[in-house]
Amino acid sequence: MKTEVILTHNIVGLGAESDQVKVAPGYARNFLFPQRLAIPMTQANRKHIEALKRKRAEREAHEFNTMTELAKGVQKLICVLKVKTGEDGKMFGSVTSGMIADELKHQFDITLDKKKIHLEHPIKAIGEYEIELHLHADVKSTLKVQVQSLSGVAAPAAAPAEKADETRKPKTEKRGHGKRETEKAEAAPEEKEKKSPAAKGEKPAKGKSEKKAKAE
Repeated sequence: MKTEVILTHNIVGLGAESDQVKVAPGYARNFLFPQRLAIPMTQANRKHIEALKRKRAEREAHEFNTMTELAKGVQKLICVLKVKTGEDGKMFGSVTSGMIADELKHQFDITLDKKKIHLEHPIKAIGEYEIELHLHADVKSTLKVQVQSLSGVAAPAAAPAEKADETRKPKTEKRGHGKRETEKAEAAPEEKEKKSPAAKGEKPAKGKSEKKAKAE
């Protein structure tokens, strides 16, 4: 059997101020009541609900304003993470939202729950990334993250494999074409030698002046 309580503070996963929730008796007795996070659901305590609702509205308004300001600020920042890599630039392990939250605290003194840092997949390569932040139900922002190698290895340039193949292919054809032209050029003198009368052992034809002189 569960106990019904009125929450006096926001508790993630359970509820916010003024919410009436049912919890295990031991949880209420040993944690919620001693920490003053909730009060028992009684007729006398119901009068506190309106005051708790006002407290809740003030807290939520403050959180919204704070996160709106933070959203504007983080867009101008670049969070740098140094990671270990091999000689080929490949990372050992990966960058997680928890690591980014730690660096935000270390570099900029910004305390942010790692759950607000939205990573679809852990980062596994050095480079620059734009990470989405879910700061509030109505506030989102982005943060630039630079993952750098501790050994100074630069991020590999993105060059499509197909383009590289196309670039190399014409050069190969030109080399082949040039080779054939060279072979033709080398063979040309030999061809001329074969065709010349001297190469065949023939005497060159006498000119018209020589024939005329003989006739006289």
